[in-house]
Amino acid sequence: MGLLSNRVERAQIKPGDHIYTWRAVYTYSHHGIYVGGNKVVHFTREQNGSLSSMPSLDGSSSSSLQSACLNFPDCGFRQTNSGVVISCLDCFLGNGSLYCFEFGVTPSVFLAKVRGGTCTTATSDPPETSVHRAMYLLQNGFGNYDVFQNNCEDFALYCKTGLLVVEKSGVGRSGQASSVIGAPLAAALSSPLKMMMAGPVGFATVTAGMYCVSRYATDLGVRTDVIKVAAEDLAVNLGWVSSPQGITANEAAGDIQTLTSGTENSLLEEEQQSR
Repeated sequence: MGLLSNRVERAQIKPGDHIYTWRAVYTYSHHGIYVGGNKVVHFTREQNGSLSSMPSLDGSSSSSLQSACLNFPDCGFRQTNSGVVISCLDCFLGNGSLYCFEFGVTPSVFLAKVRGGTCTTATSDPPETSVHRAMYLLQNGFGNYDVFQNNCEDFALYCKTGLLVVEKSGVGRSGQASSVIGAPLAAALSSPLKMMMAGPVGFATVTAGMYCVSRYATDLGVRTDVIKVAAEDLAVNLGWVSSPQGITANEAAGDIQTLTSGTENSLLEEEQQSR
């Protein structure tokens, strides 16, 4: 990874990494947590019992996720009425390249990367904690998908940091959402100053500066409206259903026992190989 690009090779990622891939000619990116064994847990839009085909930051559709995967029989597994899915790395990437999200970057590096959704100044928790959160949420869900407050990047950021935004009236943790809101906001705020600028260059400079300030102010690492919440406490604290309707906790646990065991074994194997 470098200053201009976070692109990595498949051999470079490890269980617990926050990965993403660009969609629609770099219009937006889709995020997930690599859990080992060539599998990724990610968050998608879910409507009326099926995944929606509407375009969104989840980067998925009912046709793409429900299509048969010849490599992994459990690819596309999710609980009923839940948008959290486990997919093989090939299906997650589609035809896109692989990128690794950066944590704990300096403010200067954060601002240098103009596109949101690639890094954060917040520090991440240990990889095994990230994998645990992802697998737990695969069983219990992550609430309702919202493009601005609860999208795929929000899911991956929570798995990596355990941080949730307390204030629900504003933007969520997603850097992409901050960029989408920040650009027109910066333009609107700088418009009254246009008459004071020395031509279009000065106006563009002020607009760019306001855009960077708005992005940095909403970054997870500098916000003051975030709290640390254990995955097991999400349902209690936020009112989410701890297990999908019509499925008991024991049934849900039984459904993913094989997935969890396989992922934990893959995590141990990959850690031993890296040593």
